Amino acid sequence: MSKAKPAPTSASSRSGASALELARLAARVAEETRGTDIRVLDLRELTPVVDYFVIATGSSRRQMHAMADEIEKVVKQGLHDRVRGSEGYEEGRWIVLDFGNVMVHLFEPEARGYWDLEGLWSDAARVPVDEAAAS
Repeated sequence: MSKAKPAPTSASSRSGASALELARLAARVAEETRGTDIRVLDLRELTPVVDYFVIATGSSRRQMHAMADEIEKVVKQGLHDRVRGSEGYEEGRWIVLDFGNVMVHLFEPEARGYWDLEGLWSDAARVPVDEAAAS
């Protein structure tokens, strides 16, 4: 008889916040900081690596920096969680915030079209943005 392995503890659950709660909060903050075309993808059935992607488009490098900074601040204050890593902040075309089991992707319009994460993860369930922003 084999022992059942315990489910891995995600970074967000260790802090008391669920991945969905963090994704919803990030989507709401992206909307409040004038992000557009906001999507939340539920990847739990597709990969063990990450639970949710939050994807948003910014209109300028400065606005994307404001979105990234505010998401990081609000998650830290509201959920007592922190970003584990980030990429692209200096370049400002595609900023990635890694919160463990939630990845936030902030794109310039051209970069978003080029990388097409929604197309790459087209099998992912969509969390309605109004539902995501409601919490």
